[in-house]
Amino acid sequence: MASESGKADTQLFDLLSTLLLEVEALTNQEEVELRAKIEALGLEVSKVPLVPTKPLDEIEIARELDKLSAKLDDVDEMISSTMVDDPQLKSLLSSMADVWMPVITATSDERRKFSASVGDDRPGAEGKQSA
Repeated sequence: MASESGKADTQLFDLLSTLLLEVEALTNQEEVELRAKIEALGLEVSKVPLVPTKPLDEIEIARELDKLSAKLDDVDEMISSTMVDDPQLKSLLSSMADVWMPVITATSDERRKFSASVGDDRPGAEGKQSA
């Protein structure tokens, strides 16, 4: 299950990087700040949480959730401020959300079905079925 999530994360950040390269090529501008933000977010989501030495009580769990919420607020603010400054980026991210939100919010069974249907649509997939 963790490897499935890691694979989806990798695919998402590969897509983001590819789209950023396309935007840079179209605009003839290097998006250094946005690239750094995407890379930082990619590193953040791939971090393995530390295993606590003792079970956390409710107050400690609430503190950790508050910290995570603050980090998400920071990411949201970075994305929002960048989108305000760049209408093309806003459009691009909106389009990506349309593609990725169903995948991100899907259950593991829905993701497997989605992966299977995408695999069937690839060129040459019909020739690779075993007899």
